[in-house]
Amino acid sequence: MTPDQLSVSVRAVALAFALQASGAAFFLALFGRRLIHGRGPVQRLGCTSALVGLVVVLAHLTLDGARLSGDYDGMWDWDLQRLAWNSKSGLSQLVQAAGLLVIHLTLRRRGRSESPVRFMWAAVAGAVVCAGFLLTGHTSHHRLRAVLAPSLALHVLILAFWFGSLLPLILVTRLESRETVVDLFGRFSSLAAWLVPLLLVAGLVMAAILTGSFEILRRPYGELLLAKLSGFGLLMVFAGLNKWRLTPALAAGGPGGPLRWSIAVEYALIVAVLSVTAVLTTFYSPD
Repeated sequence: MTPDQLSVSVRAVALAFALQASGAAFFLALFGRRLIHGRGPVQRLGCTSALVGLVVVLAHLTLDGARLSGDYDGMWDWDLQRLAWNSKSGLSQLVQAAGLLVIHLTLRRRGRSESPVRFMWAAVAGAVVCAGFLLTGHTSHHRLRAVLAPSLALHVLILAFWFGSLLPLILVTRLESRETVVDLFGRFSSLAAWLVPLLLVAGLVMAAILTGSFEILRRPYGELLLAKLSGFGLLMVFAGLNKWRLTPALAAGGPGGPLRWSIAVEYALIVAVLSVTAVLTTFYSPD
């Protein structure tokens, strides 16, 4: 496996854990006070995800030295490592790592772990992790950055909340009462009904500005964009199934298994989209 191939794999894992930790923090800040039995497990999920994400983000940053040299010897070359860590990409990953460290330290503290203030601090740290993505990539040096930066910020924040809430929702269906689960899913669905269209709009705005024309759809960058859009379409199918069929069925006394399986499929689809994103941002450019 070449350094580039390993780097894109590690980047996909880093994206998943960074967004999972941030999203779990957002979930706790919004819904943590409504949880009884699920609060502790969701908190541990966010804490563990942040620690793993921190390690993987730093590992990906170290691999940048290998990518610069073309072989793994670059990982031990101090000059190449200094170049990588001082780059825009390095700054972006260091900001993400700092946010993940704060999430981990905030959520791991014992005692009054249910404190809303503590969850709010974790959510602020999650926003810092998301802000790190604005410091590098195609949007960071574009002449329309004033439009692209807010669009990317909105896109990443909503994606982190959506993706990072899925595993907590699965835990909630296992640990909380039926009444609590139905209430929480209703609140989550109401919020998602506003946020998910904004996610799509922000993504389309960025794609339109960065690509410029439909001709790019014939190139690998455009093909990967279409793959991401197809993944989003599938996600909408399962999100609609959860909202209109499976949650009402659970409220009517049905089992929670089908809802958990549907959420798990959503989670897997977003992981696939994140993997496509890692390939897209590592190997290809809209230019």
